Amino acid sequence: MNPLLHIDTIYKDFEKDSQIIHALRGISLQISKGESLSITGPSGAGKSTLLNIMGTLEPPSQGRVFFEDRDIYDMDEVGMNQIRNRGIGFVFQFHHLLYEFNAIENAMVPALISGYGKREAGEMASGILAQMGLRDRLFHRVGELSGGEQQRVAIARALIMGPKMLLADEPTGNLDKTTGEEITDILLELNKSTGLALVIATHNLELARQMSQQLHLVDGRFV
Repeated sequence: MNPLLHIDTIYKDFEKDSQIIHALRGISLQISKGESLSITGPSGAGKSTLLNIMGTLEPPSQGRVFFEDRDIYDMDEVGMNQIRNRGIGFVFQFHHLLYEFNAIENAMVPALISGYGKREAGEMASGILAQMGLRDRLFHRVGELSGGEQQRVAIARALIMGPKMLLADEPTGNLDKTTGEEITDILLELNKSTGLALVIATHNLELARQMSQQLHLVDGRFV
C-alpha cells in the first residue's frame, strides 16, 4: 500500500536577528491510512513547524512532501487549497473558532468555502457535531461553550469535509486532564472506526503512547 503522506528529507530554516535557525534537519517519514503517529519533543524542537509543512501551511526550505503520491508544494494554489479543504484536517491547541458565530456556524465554514449551500452545510455540520456529543449545543456561541466543547467544535470543523488525515498540534494542551482524555478518546475512535490517519504533536507522553507509531524530535531531527 502506498503511503498516504510521504515526507522526503525536508529541511526548514528561518532567519532571526541575522542568524539562520535550522528548525528541521533532514526529516523523512511515511504514514498510511488508518495509522496513528505521535511526535514528541521539547519546546522549540520543530514539532509545530513539521505539522505546518505536512498540512500545507508553510513550505519546506528543501525536500519534498507527497500526499497521495502528489508533490503538494509543486501544486498551484488551487490544488493546495483542495488538499487543505478535503484531504487534510488540522486541529490546533487553541481552537481558533469565530466568537461571533455559534457551534454549527463555525463547523459549517469549510463546507461553505467548498461551495455547499447553507442548508446542506448546516446538515453536514449538525451531523458531525452530534458525533462529537454536541447535539444539544449546536446554537450556543463559542463563549457559552466549555473548553472541551470548543475543541470538539474545532475537531468537527476539521472533519466536516471528510479528510483522509487529521493533524493535531497539542490538541489537549490547553485542557484539564479529564477533558483532555475525552478529546483523546474521540480522536482515537475516529482513527479506529474510519481509517482516518492521525498525527499528533504533543508534550503529553501518556497521549503519545496510545499512537501506533511514536517519534521523538530534538533539534530538528528524530532521535
